[in-house]
Amino acid sequence: MNIVCLDGYTLNPGDLSWDELQSLGPCTIYDRTPTAEVVRRAAEADILLTNKTELTGGHLQNLSRLKYIGVLATGTNVVDLAAARARGISVTNVPAYGTKSVAQTTFALLLELAHHTGDHARTVREGRWSHSTDWCYWDFPLIELDGLTLGIVGCGRIGRIVAELGAAFGMKVLAYNHTAKTAPTFVRFVELEALFRESDILSLHCPLTPQTAELVNAQRLALMKPTAFLLNTSRGPLVNERALADALNSGRIAGAAMDVLSKEPPPSDNPLLTAKNCLITPHLAWATRAARSRLMKIAVENVRAFLQGRPQNLVA
Repeated sequence: MNIVCLDGYTLNPGDLSWDELQSLGPCTIYDRTPTAEVVRRAAEADILLTNKTELTGGHLQNLSRLKYIGVLATGTNVVDLAAARARGISVTNVPAYGTKSVAQTTFALLLELAHHTGDHARTVREGRWSHSTDWCYWDFPLIELDGLTLGIVGCGRIGRIVAELGAAFGMKVLAYNHTAKTAPTFVRFVELEALFRESDILSLHCPLTPQTAELVNAQRLALMKPTAFLLNTSRGPLVNERALADALNSGRIAGAAMDVLSKEPPPSDNPLLTAKNCLITPHLAWATRAARSRLMKIAVENVRAFLQGRPQNLVA
């Protein structure tokens, strides 16, 4: 069977190997595929892999050989699943490969908000410490996490590890989950509005659904403490970005750190790009080499299992 990968660069910019995938059959790997090229490049594919290249119902109608789509990610919103089901095309994803890396990034962002390490290191490189009249200095309030309240929206795999990290820092941990979840004894479940009111740090770890879109809006931001931080390493559209920018610029909340935005790459007029005390990283929480290695391994296992007639990680 012919295998085509439409956008392999972000998974493997050169530090991993495609050998295992290529051992499964004739294989063509593209770094990136423009929308206009999807049908042409995938025309002879029996097996198609995609990360962020969208596969619409229109695309699938024109891919008569296609039997399998492997999404090189956990989220599958890039594929028209209903159209795939209607055409009998199997679709798989790669769950849980980046759990620890995303949790680690969440705390990297939080610690940067708490200490502004990057800003202070930059001023030292610029020579400010060498010329300082004092033996030390700091330009921002330095915040100790011990004793603060960490609120987690979504206590699944990632949320649970973030909760454990928070507890290790001596934080009190609250959580909200729209369905009942078991959790460590140190986690206390509360209603969503109480989570916004009581948290010193609010961290988002829930999927994007019609119910969670713009979960963070002006009304809920108004519930937060003026000293609170918001973290989002989940999905950009969970946050109303204009409302968050307004809250930051007006001092309604103290800071935010985002690894995801509603549109990626963001347009230059995204209000968060210029908002006060807003850290933004380019959707990199998933991208440690360890996490990408796991993703590659599971993606190849998904293809192999399909070829052997025992598909795994099916979403359609």
